[in-house]
Amino acid sequence: MAAVRPCLGRVLPGSSILFLCDMQEKFRHIMYFPQIVSVAARMLKVAQLLEVPAMLTEQYPQGLGPTVPELGAEGLQPLPKTCFSMVPVVQQELDARPQLRSVLLCGIETQACILHTALDLLDRGLQVHVVVDACTSRSQVDRLVALARLRQSGAFLSTSEGLILQLVGDASHPQFKEIQKIIKEPVPDSGLLGLFQGQNPLFH
Repeated sequence: MAAVRPCLGRVLPGSSILFLCDMQEKFRHIMYFPQIVSVAARMLKVAQLLEVPAMLTEQYPQGLGPTVPELGAEGLQPLPKTCFSMVPVVQQELDARPQLRSVLLCGIETQACILHTALDLLDRGLQVHVVVDACTSRSQVDRLVALARLRQSGAFLSTSEGLILQLVGDASHPQFKEIQKIIKEPVPDSGLLGLFQGQNPLFH
């Protein structure tokens, strides 16, 4: 009998959705915030080119302010929340998409809203792809341990470029030239090399 194949985590535009979590004005002090917003913005541009739907949340916007303009999400209706997970406020959207298989997850904070959202999505049987260069935390220890925890729970850790190339799939894609322009722009350093380099026991 053939062995059961593990989940490969393939990402296709027709069965994917982009989640943009809580990139708001009052979080500007968080370490690497401008960098992760920049990367999330390029994920959003690619999603729009490939007609991948996107959902945007704001954590307690009365106190934490609106989404920062540099994300380029003016066309999205932000969903306010107080729960750490995005899932309760996007439940209706998820239910309306029976073909949905993969969620691409960007935002803050990795150990809070990103982790809670990912666990809820995994509970629903969805594949979660955490865009590691588009997620951060106030504490880089929290960020590191949360990424390890996400991996333990079954989420895929991916870079923005890796996911973008999976989504486009083929250099003959009609949007490839536009997407190529986006990925040719250098990705800002968000401190990941310092987290992953060396003998890091959390990622063994």
